[in-house]
Amino acid sequence: MNKLLAYYKKDVVEAGCDEAGRGCLAGPVVAAAVVLPADFEHPLLNDSKQLPEDTRYLLREYILEHALAWAVGFAGHEEIDSINILNASFLAMHRAVEQLSCQVQHLIIDGNRFKKFREVPHQCIVKGDSLYYSIAAASVLAKTYRDDHMRELHSECPYYRWDSNKGYPTSAHRDAIRQFGLSAYHRRSFRLLPEQLEMEF
Repeated sequence: MNKLLAYYKKDVVEAGCDEAGRGCLAGPVVAAAVVLPADFEHPLLNDSKQLPEDTRYLLREYILEHALAWAVGFAGHEEIDSINILNASFLAMHRAVEQLSCQVQHLIIDGNRFKKFREVPHQCIVKGDSLYYSIAAASVLAKTYRDDHMRELHSECPYYRWDSNKGYPTSAHRDAIRQFGLSAYHRRSFRLLPEQLEMEF
């Protein structure tokens, strides 16, 4: 595994940002912002999608212990339906950055698009979560905090098996939508079923 980079811009307070849940059919999109020390490293840290679940949670504890600052922001399913998933992802990232306990001077964003946060300069980096420690750390926090949230929602809506699929469009999730209809947490603006059945919302 290639060693990740410590920063994009040297000698500034830089936060890495990433989100989780854009492709889900239900629940919020969750973003994290993380500021790490310049000498931070961990041999297992990488894009959260490449890591086993137990490793993600071990890394979360390490990140929370060693980060200079971190925060998590949510944009709910109703906001996603109102402003679309891309803008909701930006909103969740902005909320995470707003909560940081330090004043950031630069942001590095996973992906190719971002809506500017106040006057803070930023750089979008495709596959940044496999290139920079702070973005990889943000991906781990966003993913694990969102997974925790979907497990809580599962206790309210067990039919959809969000404890295992976390709201992603698995065949079991879509079969449950066909059988039980929509929950209060489904994203109405998404194509929830491939056949696009007429469904009463």
